[in-house]
Amino acid sequence: MVSFFRRKKPETPSGSESARRYSAEELAAAFPTAPAGGAVPAPVQRPIPPPADVPPPAPVRDVVEAQPATEPAPAAAPEAHALPAGSAATKAAAERAAGPVTEPVAAPVAVVAEPPPSKPTPVAEPPADIPGVPATAVAAPAGKRGWRDRLRGSAFARSFGGLFYTNPKLDEDLLDQIETALITADVGVAATTELVAALRKRMNAREFIDAHALLLALREQLLALLRPVAVPLRIERADKPFVLLTVGVNGVGKTTTIGKLAKRFKDEGRPLMLAAGDTFRAAAVAQLQAWGERNGVAVIAQGQNADAASVAFDALQAATARNIEVLIADTAGRLHTQQGLMAELGKIKRVLQKIDPDAPQEVLMVIDGTTGQNALSQLRQFHAAVGVTGLVVTKLDGTAKGGVVFALAREFGIPIRFAGIGERPEDLRVFDAEAFVDALLPETLGA
Repeated sequence: MVSFFRRKKPETPSGSESARRYSAEELAAAFPTAPAGGAVPAPVQRPIPPPADVPPPAPVRDVVEAQPATEPAPAAAPEAHALPAGSAATKAAAERAAGPVTEPVAAPVAVVAEPPPSKPTPVAEPPADIPGVPATAVAAPAGKRGWRDRLRGSAFARSFGGLFYTNPKLDEDLLDQIETALITADVGVAATTELVAALRKRMNAREFIDAHALLLALREQLLALLRPVAVPLRIERADKPFVLLTVGVNGVGKTTTIGKLAKRFKDEGRPLMLAAGDTFRAAAVAQLQAWGERNGVAVIAQGQNADAASVAFDALQAATARNIEVLIADTAGRLHTQQGLMAELGKIKRVLQKIDPDAPQEVLMVIDGTTGQNALSQLRQFHAAVGVTGLVVTKLDGTAKGGVVFALAREFGIPIRFAGIGERPEDLRVFDAEAFVDALLPETLGA
């Protein structure tokens, strides 16, 4: 028996994979034990190809050399118990007995998520459901600051921005520069001539000690033009409703202005109603209905191409029956040079007076601030047709020059009720003469 075990076997070539001894680390990686106190995740099925032919095991010696202490390998097959742990034959026998085995995957390491750094509270964006108003539009600040922020980019403000720095002396050259700036800002030739003539007279009388004193005098003259027309709209009427008829040329923003006025009156707690009298422009009725739905205001409409006078008549009847305090009637935009269209406005006014002889109580004309001197001829024709009693100057925050307001005030003296300095409903401001002049010509400009 002993001779059988001592019989020589074919020697394994040196450097063979099977003759290689495995260290404790390699065996631990191949046969890991379950971590204490934690569940082992389900192993990923990764089939291992069948092992290659392994040569017969090496002869067992009578005296077994002491092996380094290693972690006990799992008993995968009986052959593994009969051979020394750590031999290549043990591994091969275990693989043959188990067949395709699964390769355990290391347990995932728990990662504690750190709280993200605190961020400043974002500013609430305005709602995006306002017809014609972008979601990114923000209302101008209250008071004079809002007027300055929105009107500082106008041609009037830019014209005077560096005028008193480049011409610090009191001379005719400074007056010529002021005259050019006023005309460029659409103040008009007549109004500019009067303003410059008054400044020249006072300068020759030695009333100004420096250019800053002349600047203050110019501000006072501009305020003197606007103070008489800065009259807010007052709704004080015992017999309801108060009819407000809006007129103007195409594209000045009548329907949008009505929507903003509806929000203002609604916030004041006034019961109101809208009449969709712009039956010519496509989607004008739907636009006004969208404003009415947003503000919770009833809208009387008959659809496109309906008779505007009939719409106004039905709306006034409904407003009277429902005890509505304010009725705002929209009209289609029309060129002031077309006499037939201008006559239709007179028809609307006559139809309203069949129900209420005093209607409309306010004829509000909307004027685009970018129109320039053409606004004078527009107001002249509309005033002759329906008798304009109030003005709304819109789009002053864009490319408007702003000076046309002084020309309108000087020639007509009609009250300027509101001014549009932005897209949000809150940007339709009651006209403030001091805030307007301060935005165009700040007091500290030449200091």
